[in-house]
Amino acid sequence: MTTSPEMGQLQQFAELLTFRLDPFQMQACEALERGHGVLVCAPTGAGKTVVGEFAVHLALTAGRKCFYTTPIKALSNQKHNDLVRRYGAENIGLLTGDQSVNGDAPVVVMTTEVLRNMLYAGSDTLHALAFVVMDEVHFLADRMRGAVWEEVILHLPDDVRLVSLSATVSNAEEFGGWIQTVRGDTTVVVDEHRPVPLWQHVLVGKRLFDLFDYSEKNTVGKLVDPDLIRHIAHRREAERLTDWEPRRRGPGRPGGRSGLHRPPSRPDVIASLDREGLLPAITFIFSRAGCDAAVKQCLRSPLRLTDDEDRKRIAQVIDRRCGDLADADLAVLDYYEWREGLLRGLAAHHAGMLPVFRHTVEELFTAGLVKAVFATETLALGINMPARTVVLEKLVKFNGEQHLPLTPGEYTQLTGRAGRRGIDVEGHAVVLWTPEVEPAEVAGLASTRTFPLRSSFAPSYNMTINLVNQMGPEQAHQLLERSFAQFQADRSVVGLVRGVERGEKMLDDIATELGWDRRKQPDSEPAILDYVRLRAKISERERAQSRASRLQRRQATTDMLAALRRGDIINITQGRRGGLAVVLEAANESTDPRPLVLTENRWAGRVSSADFTGVAAAIGSMSLPKRVEHRQPRVRRDLASALLSAASGLRVPSTRKRRGDPEAAPDIDPELLALRESMRKHSVHDMAGREAQVRIGERYLRVERDNEQIRKKVSAATNSLARTFDRIVGLLTERGFIEARDDDYAVTADGKLLTRIYNESDLLVAECLRTGVWKGLAPAELASALSAVVFETRGSDGPTPSHAIEMPTANVRRALVEMRRMSGQLRADENRHRISPTREPDEGFVAAIYRWATTGDLAAALAASDVAGAGTPLPAGDFVRWCRQVLDLLDQVRNAGPEAGLRKTANRAIDDIRRGVVAVDGG
Repeated sequence: MTTSPEMGQLQQFAELLTFRLDPFQMQACEALERGHGVLVCAPTGAGKTVVGEFAVHLALTAGRKCFYTTPIKALSNQKHNDLVRRYGAENIGLLTGDQSVNGDAPVVVMTTEVLRNMLYAGSDTLHALAFVVMDEVHFLADRMRGAVWEEVILHLPDDVRLVSLSATVSNAEEFGGWIQTVRGDTTVVVDEHRPVPLWQHVLVGKRLFDLFDYSEKNTVGKLVDPDLIRHIAHRREAERLTDWEPRRRGPGRPGGRSGLHRPPSRPDVIASLDREGLLPAITFIFSRAGCDAAVKQCLRSPLRLTDDEDRKRIAQVIDRRCGDLADADLAVLDYYEWREGLLRGLAAHHAGMLPVFRHTVEELFTAGLVKAVFATETLALGINMPARTVVLEKLVKFNGEQHLPLTPGEYTQLTGRAGRRGIDVEGHAVVLWTPEVEPAEVAGLASTRTFPLRSSFAPSYNMTINLVNQMGPEQAHQLLERSFAQFQADRSVVGLVRGVERGEKMLDDIATELGWDRRKQPDSEPAILDYVRLRAKISERERAQSRASRLQRRQATTDMLAALRRGDIINITQGRRGGLAVVLEAANESTDPRPLVLTENRWAGRVSSADFTGVAAAIGSMSLPKRVEHRQPRVRRDLASALLSAASGLRVPSTRKRRGDPEAAPDIDPELLALRESMRKHSVHDMAGREAQVRIGERYLRVERDNEQIRKKVSAATNSLARTFDRIVGLLTERGFIEARDDDYAVTADGKLLTRIYNESDLLVAECLRTGVWKGLAPAELASALSAVVFETRGSDGPTPSHAIEMPTANVRRALVEMRRMSGQLRADENRHRISPTREPDEGFVAAIYRWATTGDLAAALAASDVAGAGTPLPAGDFVRWCRQVLDLLDQVRNAGPEAGLRKTANRAIDDIRRGVVAVDGG
């Protein structure tokens, strides 16, 4: 199609499309054409990326550059392929850390981390950059990686226009307000309309019900479908009767639960959806093993969703994508079962799969050849795989530590995949009913629209040293103050600041009562306030002394309890066990001694310092049998009688205070005595009407104290990022990465090394590089050592214990021992500086990557990953992912390593690892 030069850029772009632009797309593109930045918030599948593609069009027609950033490599690969089809391979590049294709092209698709690294390095590639598209910008809430988005937004040159594309969030205006503050003119476009309507359902057994009452008689909004409520009530009543039947039948009669609540099998669910015309479908299962098991369950059934023509096309795609896999690896990868599932229109999709398998599934599903996919929630994070229907098996998921209910945001993100624009007239979300599912709760999830975006920005070691290197601490503080995290913190304290203002007004009013204008005479505080402050100090000192006395008494009691021996007679002075007692068994714990005793009232048990108001010293002793069976009532009765006889001649100290008993002499506190003397000599002490004035003064102090507490909260919120930055600067200065020079700081040679390390354990990596911990290692040994700062054992049990690892060589063992020692020192320093600790090295991947680097044998490498010997090796997808993480760090060592020998070893290690399944991407 040809375009006229007289046309505006937007009109030319629209002529190239096969569909009409929606109003929100037009609004955002018009703002871009006027030279504004844009923030577009719209539901999944609404077509936000069209706005990013218009930025690409503007850059190409103006002879400028556009960077298109995404949060994950898979999405970068997908976007690269889309843009290549439209604009040609010569105009489009790809940079994802482990892939570099045509990086000098005018349009480059990249992960956000790559752009962040370019900005810190001052890369020449940034020259002539006009637009940056940040796809899925709501990722800045991600706890682990979110800070990267804010770093990019803050560091981009002022003349670069930012195109931010986000899922629907409830605080879009707040986020847009921040972007406008730091980037200038920004148009916020919010569209909550789904281009394909979404219908909500609940599948009860094999019957599909609407979740909401969509009838015309429902005029009050989204009510739950009464038919659904009635049907569930009938099922629950039937279940209750079934529960009762076995007891009614009596012993020996057939009975038991009828299994009415057994959920339908996965093949039955897919078959039900097929009958209703609701395929293709994505079923979200919050477990990798669950996804694989679902496919296996379907393969054991007669379920088949493809015809002969489909099978032929599927086989062609599989052969094209997987042709580079070694025959020896196919059996290890369960290739043949995976292939059979695809040929029948079934597949799993999760991060544990081999990337080439996952990408094959994505291509076949997008082409409509795979009809049922069982996926973890990672599929909802940007991959373009919409379906006609989304099925949720459960409304709870495991977050690594505990099972938690889905949030409305998570529910919307998952069900947002339902409804393919241009293919389906409507999408469907189906929740499988179980007895724990209440329709009203599902309705609440489906109708809530409050998903606020919260910043996760915080200074790291690499960020801090790059800021010091580029701009110095003072400007770095200013940059941190411009972050979205600080923006949100400042807004959160608006109410607190108003509280301070109200407090200041109250102080003015109270000062007036005292005849004092505190604004005009700030240094002439009335004498009554000085007197009241003095009395407050005395009260606090008396309370402190009282607390100290109580602690001393408690400690004395504890010491005496620990000193008691078998047969000692004591007097319990507190609680309902009060009275005489004999010690049956001495305490075996000195810090919290609890001897076993028998009381005169025949109670046997352990007592503690809480049972005594005073001392717990022995007042006598008695003989005891060698064994005392204190649990037998007869033994307790006889022993209590013997106790009373033994104590008859003893003097038992009274616990009651009689009139005239002298007070215990208080400890003499010189400071307290001095304060009391100052109070007696104060000019106000003998003043007429003193107490009335004191009450006013005490009110003033109370408001003053409250105000000070609020100010501390404000300070904690508004300066938290700057304080963290200063603490990190302090630690880096102490360790020699930064040098203090005449009220300023300079980055040292070691610090320059740290500026080029991008890793969660960046400071530990830099320490290992500068101290030569990895010097002299062979390529496979270096890969093994680096894996310990990359790998993280799944689950919440922490790093794999080093004693459980079979070390491949003595050199690797030596390097890891030194890394653990340095990690311990670093964590101690971090604790002292009040900095979040760097995670400890995890050696669970050491043996696996060594085996892979030395042999290239996938079966052997996966076997070596089973460090617990429990028959649970890493899934192939995880194995490849960790190999690529090690490759990324090896590449940093190759570029930043201080010694030529280490850089050369890193280069050889990269070649040894990047082969076989690790090299086959299929993207």
